[in-house]
Amino acid sequence: MQFGNTATTQVIGHVHSTESFGSVDGPGIRFITFMQGCRLRCEFCHNPDTWATRGGHDYTPQQLFDEAVQYQDFWGKKGGVTVSGGEPLLQIDFVIEYFKICKANGVHTTLDSCGGPFTRKEPFFSKFNELLKYTDLILLDLKHIDSDGHRKLTGQPNENILDLAHYLSDIGQPVWIRHVLVPERTDFDEYLIRLSAFVKTLKNVLKFEVLPYHKLGVYKYEALGIKYRLAGIEPPTPDRVENAKRILETASYSGYLTA
Repeated sequence: MQFGNTATTQVIGHVHSTESFGSVDGPGIRFITFMQGCRLRCEFCHNPDTWATRGGHDYTPQQLFDEAVQYQDFWGKKGGVTVSGGEPLLQIDFVIEYFKICKANGVHTTLDSCGGPFTRKEPFFSKFNELLKYTDLILLDLKHIDSDGHRKLTGQPNENILDLAHYLSDIGQPVWIRHVLVPERTDFDEYLIRLSAFVKTLKNVLKFEVLPYHKLGVYKYEALGIKYRLAGIEPPTPDRVENAKRILETASYSGYLTA
């Protein structure tokens, strides 16, 4: 079925893969698109095959929507589409047009981003604000609260990412915060206390999730010939995950239940 096409340009998106029945990347059942390209080099990344900007499958926004909407009957009242990565903001023109079509057809939109490309400089800032017109929810991945720690973990500082978090709060954009708990990197009470204090300054956080580090993507590093920098580090124990949830007070962020 061909739904309404409101795209004004024939921009092409480079898509790594899609998932038809996602249940952890936003509310309800969702059609998830993983975009190619990411400038961060997170030590715990389980999708290093998305780092390259090129590759994957080429889509127009309408083509991606036509594929996604086939599953609309399964979304219910809360489901919809999520664009993840890689880092989707590196293909912001494509995501704008895709979300524009989604909203014209009444589809809930979620952006899953680490915020790495964010800047208040032009032309990015105007494009980002255009994207927000068609974005219902942002899943913001805060990798590390400490700038030096963030640089060690991801290869990049975090000042612009924290600025993004403040900006989204100032304009009232609904956000779910996600934080990967990594032993020997982020799993220190000092960092968790600082992260908790920072998130408390934000007025728009509907949910706060702790995601335990896992090793499910290690085989991809071997296949790509990339050194895995967290070799020997095991996932956090259940008691450390609970400790993080307690310090971060994740249970107090319950706005997602009624949103």
